[in-house]
Formats: sequence, structure tokens, C-alpha cells
Amino acid sequence: MITFPICAVVGIDLGDKQSKYRVLDLQGDLIGDGVVATTLAALGLLFSGKGRMRIAVEVGTHSPWVSRLLKEQGHEVIIANPRKLRLVAQSDSKNDHADAALLARLACAGPDLLSEVEHRSAQVQNDLAVVRAREVTVTARARMVTAVRGIVKSTGARLKVCSTGAFASRALADCPEPLRLALLPLLRLIQQLTAEIRLYDRMVAQKAREAYPETAPILTIPGVGPLTALTLVLLLNNDKQRVFRSRDVGSYFACAPGNGIRGSMYRNSVSPRRAIR
Repeated sequence: MITFPICAVVGIDLGDKQSKYRVLDLQGDLIGDGVVATTLAALGLLFSGKGRMRIAVEVGTHSPWVSRLLKEQGHEVIIANPRKLRLVAQSDSKNDHADAALLARLACAGPDLLSEVEHRSAQVQNDLAVVRAREVTVTARARMVTAVRGIVKSTGARLKVCSTGAFASRALADCPEPLRLALLPLLRLIQQLTAEIRLYDRMVAQKAREAYPETAPILTIPGVGPLTALTLVLLLNNDKQRVFRSRDVGSYFACAPGNGIRGSMYRNSVSPRRAIR
């Protein structure tokens, strides 16, 4: 594959609807700036057909698909980690234009200073969306169950202890008559969410079995199911080189502090729940 030389450096401050960008030549002089809609069509049109550029963007909600789009067009893309770069995270002149200018200047003068982040592939991101959507559904059901129990408890009655999956039918049988009108819609929603969670569980098991065979040895661990195995494989998918030994995995997920490589991974990692995002 032929790699063409860089002809310009661009810094983009990605916004939810609009993004600010600044373009510098290789000497660091300003040659252009502007605003572009944060859409596939607008960004694709702006950067297509141009010479190969070095483009720096901050990591965020839109950075995964934006970086893939720009790389497909032949540009060099740097995903900057603002947590590692105080010049961006703690800038006194914090605004979109200033951030775009700072990103461009750092990409021009010292790309290594941007502490580049490697995004997951589109496939891994989509598969993690299943895990995240299931988590949202489970959280919503748990809040509803807690609300129903609290409402019943406030009248002096109590619902019997049971599994969350069986809660809707058991609560309906034990619900005090004066509260039935208020709680029936909630119980129907809980029952529907339980059905959706079971559907997610089947999707996760199928995906682990068919798309990620490396989950098989993890499933041999007592107490580990398809959800845990698939999540672990997906979260480690892009970071295999960072984990040198099996004992380092716990520190990588901030489950156990340590020294050396493990301590470094512990300090720079996030919880598994946040990592899903």
C-alpha cells in the first residue's frame, strides 16, 4: 500500500451538531478554518478528494465513526486523549475554535503529545451495543421493581421475596387491592422488560458462540456465563498488547491495584461498566 506524504494538518473540535476545524500548513501557519455539520455526508464531502492530511480530534461520542470515515479517505487520524493532555482539558480559553486550533498545532508540532487513543472496530462497537442495551434494560427493570416494592411498603403491606424474573406475576397476586389500579401498568412493563432481557440473553449467547469462539475457554470457569465471557473478550479485543499476563487483566479493569505494569494499568483504566461505553 502506497502512503502519500502529509500535505496539511487539521484540528477538529467535534460537536454534537456542528464541528469547528482549523487547517495549518506543515510550517504551522493558518491556511483555513470553518464550521462543518457533524454528519457523514458533510464531513465526507469536506475531506474527500483532498491531499493526505494529518487530522487530530478529541476522543468522544462521535470520534469512532469520524475517525473511520477519515481513514477510509486516506487521511492520517490521531484520536487525542484529553485526560492525558492538560493543554486541552485545562485550557483557560476553552471554546470550540480554541480547541480546534490547539489540536491542529499539537498535531503539527508534536503528535506524540496527543496520547493517541485506539478505537474499537465498528464490529466490536456494534456487538458491545448489545451488551450496553441489555444493561440499560436491566437497570430500568430494577428501578421499576424497587418502585413497586416501595409503593406497597408505604401502605403497610409487603411483597414476598422472589426472583426478578418472576416478580411481575408474584407481585400481581400479592398486590393490595387498593393499589392494583396504580401498579398494574408498572407490572406489565416489568413483565415486558423481562421478556426483552431474555431475548438479549439469547442474542448474547448466540453471538458468543458463533462470532467469538475465544469465549469458549472462559465459559469453563465456574459461575461465568455468556454475558461475562463476551463482554470480557470484546473489551480486551483492541488492547491485547497491553495485557502481558493473565494476572494483569484484573488490574486492567481496575479490580486490583498493583505495582509496575499492573499499577499503571490500574491507574489508567476504568470500571468494566464504564468501559462498555
